[in-house]
Amino acid sequence: MSKKSVVTEAQEIQLAIELINLGARLQLLESETSLSRERLLKLYKELKGVSPPKGMLPFSTDWFITWQPNIHSSLFIGIYRYLQEHAKISGIEAIVKAYRLYLEQAELDANGEPVLSLTRAWTLIRFFDSKMLTTTACCDCGGHFVVHRLDLHDHYTCGLCHMPSRAGKTKKARADAISASLAAA
Repeated sequence: MSKKSVVTEAQEIQLAIELINLGARLQLLESETSLSRERLLKLYKELKGVSPPKGMLPFSTDWFITWQPNIHSSLFIGIYRYLQEHAKISGIEAIVKAYRLYLEQAELDANGEPVLSLTRAWTLIRFFDSKMLTTTACCDCGGHFVVHRLDLHDHYTCGLCHMPSRAGKTKKARADAISASLAAA
């Protein structure tokens, strides 16, 4: 029978609390801590007041390639890589710090949520580690953007330099335009 360290367990609980407060799903918590599922469920319910969301984690690289998610994912991966290279941190610590910096820079969507959730950011890193995704430079602005690893990247133009025709035409943008026109009248 192995002895459990009280300090190690306290650190695991602290990490789980931080991840839950940032919006982590249960599968992420189970992967990144050694706490039992039951303890994580209790902790989640205590912090959030509700049970954790059910269902599978997203497992498609395609989400990260679409226009708005690509911009946010590219911002996050740039921050993450910078922290790895210059701050010499890795693993979940790098993901959490990069995500906090991402939240400081990113605008929230129409529901008041960041476009890139912590769980998606964690999944993004896993896709990079498994070499399913990579970054490539935009030939217009020089920024580095998330792309499928096996796609052709010659003359790549990012979604900021070449916005899709429907970009920004969300329900919230329409509602804001209507309310602005009503206020002007």
